[in-house]
Amino acid sequence: MEGAVPGEVPGSVLFACTHNAIRSPMAEGILKYLAGHKVYVDSCGVRPLGMDPFAIAVMDEIGIDLSRHAPKGFDDLEDDFFDLVISLSPEAQHSAVELTRTMDVAIEFWHMPDPSLVEASREVRLDAYRSLRDDLMRRIRRRFAAVRPPGS
Repeated sequence: MEGAVPGEVPGSVLFACTHNAIRSPMAEGILKYLAGHKVYVDSCGVRPLGMDPFAIAVMDEIGIDLSRHAPKGFDDLEDDFFDLVISLSPEAQHSAVELTRTMDVAIEFWHMPDPSLVEASREVRLDAYRSLRDDLMRRIRRRFAAVRPPGS
């Protein structure tokens, strides 16, 4: 299905990536921060792994706490109906298409880099995570333009 209208705010959004340890929990945290209770937001991964400490650290820098996020897979979702599924990795895109094959749901693919693949000093690695965080923030703000963060 073709993606939903940019700026439109759906009632429920699922972010999906490969492990639900970096990209999708960061996106989930950002949209929850911006939308509050206006949108139901969840995330999952194809093969869930433990939460990435660098992701927790860079999200904490902007006041979003991911420390209690429990990574989960597509099969672990409490609800599998969403108005919009946003895949953040090619593998997740394939799983999202399979999940929604018989549903009327919009799917968008935002190819986002995996910062855990950066092999360098701690600070360079953190910068890769910050870059992902900032890219997600810009993309989410642009995609969900009608949503405003608390206090704005």
